[in-house]
Amino acid sequence: MVVAILRVVSPIEIPIGLGFSEANWRFSGPKYDNLHRKKSRLSVYSLYTTSKYACVGFEPESNGKFQIRSSLVANPAGEATISSEQKVYDVVLKQAALVKDQTKSSRKSTDVKPDIVLPGTVYLLKDAYDRCGEVCAEYAKTFYLGTLLMTPERRRAIWAIYVWCRRTDELVDGHNASHITPSALDRWEARLEDLFDGRPYDMFDAALSDTVSRFPVDIQACMDMVEGMRMDLKKSRYKNFDELYLYCYYVAGTVGLMSVPVMGIAPESLAEAESVYNAALALGIANQLTNILRDVGEDARRGRIYLPQDELAEAGLSDEDVFTGQVTDKWRSFMKRQIKRARMFFEQAEKGVTELSQASRWPVWASLLLYRQILDEIEANDYNNFTKRAYVSKVKRLAALPLAYGKSLLIPLSLRSPSLSKA
Repeated sequence: MVVAILRVVSPIEIPIGLGFSEANWRFSGPKYDNLHRKKSRLSVYSLYTTSKYACVGFEPESNGKFQIRSSLVANPAGEATISSEQKVYDVVLKQAALVKDQTKSSRKSTDVKPDIVLPGTVYLLKDAYDRCGEVCAEYAKTFYLGTLLMTPERRRAIWAIYVWCRRTDELVDGHNASHITPSALDRWEARLEDLFDGRPYDMFDAALSDTVSRFPVDIQACMDMVEGMRMDLKKSRYKNFDELYLYCYYVAGTVGLMSVPVMGIAPESLAEAESVYNAALALGIANQLTNILRDVGEDARRGRIYLPQDELAEAGLSDEDVFTGQVTDKWRSFMKRQIKRARMFFEQAEKGVTELSQASRWPVWASLLLYRQILDEIEANDYNNFTKRAYVSKVKRLAALPLAYGKSLLIPLSLRSPSLSKA
């Protein structure tokens, strides 16, 4: 469920910059000695009653698991292929199983190792975590505040995941994005594998390397996020929602799969682990769809359309209509359908937030409530997301925080709803 928190920690654009070279990385900003600050949109968290997606559209079975529909589809050649939702659900099951089978004693430790030293440096691991916390506090203030309620070990680990996700996102969305090539992403992926093998390249890598040695974070979600960056380099259209769903998983849903093992499932929860991970996935999809709907005009000016081409055609619209940017009745009707889809994902996500460890729920609830309001603002703008940016006022953001805290105190939904309980 933490997707939004990590990649879209609030519905406010945050000034960020990340210098990249083949030798190293460095954060920039007031605390990181870089004068080249910029505004950057973070890509971070649908179907309605006809949904075939495992994480939305259907109630879970009595054992807490979600139905899988249309796991195999036929391509034009008549060959059976795996659909996007089945590919994603396979990763969900793998991560859930990893949590269940967690046995390594290193993951039960609660102390920060004091003596890890990076090649060619004298950085200690504690310093690495502290720097991750500084980055989080600088660029994700609301989220950072929420992490202070977590246990120290979980707090540090979430900071490390946050920093890695931001660095990865900046590869294709930062001020050096024009210099990023597929081979650069290949090197970043190889670096990720080294990190998981306990060979970090720098202090930020060291923090994440230690985190994945303590918590059952599967590398697949991290690899899939890098794959999402590859898609941004080569793809600017999505022919249907199945393609868009996979993209949203890569760039957003993956964050939830990385983070739930750290945030933890409440010990009293009766929900199956995979249903909690499905809810995390749903929040990632919901937030990414919200990003897409908010930024239609901005993306169009970059020659990109992150909308299902077949649904545009069904509404009597084309790419040219998106590039022209006229709000018509056809556009309003199309947008209503897209917003309804995003809200369905938010509703599905809510079911899983309550199953998290209580100390981890507040930042997730805050993120969910704040980001969902962007959809309300799009409607308030009469669906003009071409020239008007949906913006949630500071008053509304502040009002959401105590509500989020109150929701974080509720008992897990699985204790209130037998349909979500384990068999």
